[in-house]
Amino acid sequence: MNDHNTARKQVKVTNEELFGMTALDSWKLVIGRFEKHLDMLADEELQKQVAPGKNRLFYLVGHLTAVHDRMFPLLGLGKRLYPGLDTPYITNPDGAVSDPFSASDLRKAWTEVNRKLTAAFERFTPEDWLQKHTAVSDEEFAKDPTRNRLAVVMSRTNHASYHFGQAMLAK
Repeated sequence: MNDHNTARKQVKVTNEELFGMTALDSWKLVIGRFEKHLDMLADEELQKQVAPGKNRLFYLVGHLTAVHDRMFPLLGLGKRLYPGLDTPYITNPDGAVSDPFSASDLRKAWTEVNRKLTAAFERFTPEDWLQKHTAVSDEEFAKDPTRNRLAVVMSRTNHASYHFGQAMLAK
């Protein structure tokens, strides 16, 4: 057993703390695996399609960076870092718009967005995880309290995991 898990077993945590810890660990695992995979690829390999006629790896990284960047205002964490990524990587299919960044700059954006999100998540208290996200009204949240930050992070973690699976196909 590694030291990380050993340390956790020695500390008594509440169920509420455990929910946040689980979401954070899942996020870190998926983002870390994707980042490790990206680090093994040369810039030109990012131009590979995950399958014939499908998205390039470059597009997937741009897409995930844009989606994760949207989490800052959605979770009440501040302004977006790269709002210019929406047009090429969310509102349009791969190849419809020129890539606004070089591979090196896209990698930097990916890293910056995910590291800042991770740092914010690490500071969340159990209450922070269960706050409503900004796309839901107080009235809607009162009716459905599952529309919270935890649900958003879980959804985005699953989304990143899905695209990581696609990225693995491009070997």
